[in-house]
Amino acid sequence: MGWRYRRTIKLAPWLKINVGKTGITSATIGKRGASINIGRKGTYVNLGIPKTGLTYRKK
Repeated sequence: MGWRYRRTIKLAPWLKINVGKTGITSATIGKRGASINIGRKGTYVNLGIPKTGLTYRKK
Protein backbone atom coordinates (compact mmCIF):
# COMPACT_ATOMS: atom_id res chain seq x y z
CA MET A 1 0.00 0.00 0.00
CA GLY A 2 1.46 3.34 -1.05
CA TRP A 3 1.02 6.90 0.10
CA ARG A 4 -1.35 9.24 -1.71
CA TYR A 5 -1.60 13.01 -1.71
CA ARG A 6 -4.73 14.99 -2.51
CA ARG A 7 -5.70 18.52 -1.59
CA THR A 8 -8.99 20.30 -2.36
CA ILE A 9 -8.83 24.05 -2.92
CA LYS A 10 -12.05 26.06 -2.87
CA LEU A 11 -11.69 28.96 -5.30
CA ALA A 12 -15.31 30.16 -5.12
CA PRO A 13 -18.50 28.89 -3.44
CA TRP A 14 -19.28 26.99 -6.66
CA LEU A 15 -15.74 25.97 -7.80
CA LYS A 16 -13.35 23.43 -6.25
CA ILE A 17 -10.03 22.16 -7.63
CA ASN A 18 -8.46 18.85 -6.54
CA VAL A 19 -4.67 18.77 -6.62
CA GLY A 20 -2.59 15.59 -6.38
CA LYS A 21 1.09 14.75 -6.66
CA THR A 22 0.89 14.99 -10.48
CA GLY A 23 -0.85 18.39 -10.53
CA ILE A 24 -4.51 19.33 -10.97
CA THR A 25 -6.51 16.09 -11.02
CA SER A 26 -10.09 17.39 -11.29
CA ALA A 27 -12.42 20.36 -10.96
CA THR A 28 -15.95 20.48 -9.57
CA ILE A 29 -18.40 23.18 -10.62
CA GLY A 30 -21.68 23.58 -8.74
CA LYS A 31 -23.07 23.29 -5.25
CA ARG A 32 -24.26 20.46 -3.06
CA GLY A 33 -27.15 18.73 -4.80
CA ALA A 34 -26.12 19.56 -8.38
CA SER A 35 -22.60 19.64 -9.78
CA ILE A 36 -20.38 18.81 -12.74
CA ASN A 37 -17.03 17.10 -12.20
CA ILE A 38 -14.32 17.31 -14.88
CA GLY A 39 -11.38 14.95 -14.46
CA ARG A 40 -9.06 12.50 -16.17
CA LYS A 41 -11.72 9.82 -16.55
CA GLY A 42 -14.25 12.16 -18.15
CA THR A 43 -17.03 14.55 -17.23
CA TYR A 44 -19.72 13.54 -14.75
CA VAL A 45 -23.03 15.17 -13.83
CA ASN A 46 -23.99 14.66 -10.19
CA LEU A 47 -27.51 15.21 -8.85
CA GLY A 48 -28.59 14.49 -5.31
CA ILE A 49 -31.03 15.23 -2.56
CA PRO A 50 -29.08 16.65 0.40
CA LYS A 51 -29.27 14.84 3.76
CA THR A 52 -30.92 11.73 2.22
CA GLY A 53 -27.97 9.89 0.69
CA LEU A 54 -29.81 9.64 -2.65
CA THR A 55 -27.61 10.59 -5.61
CA TYR A 56 -27.54 10.14 -9.38
CA ARG A 57 -24.33 10.24 -11.39
CA LYS A 58 -24.01 10.12 -15.18
CA LYS A 59 -20.92 10.17 -17.37
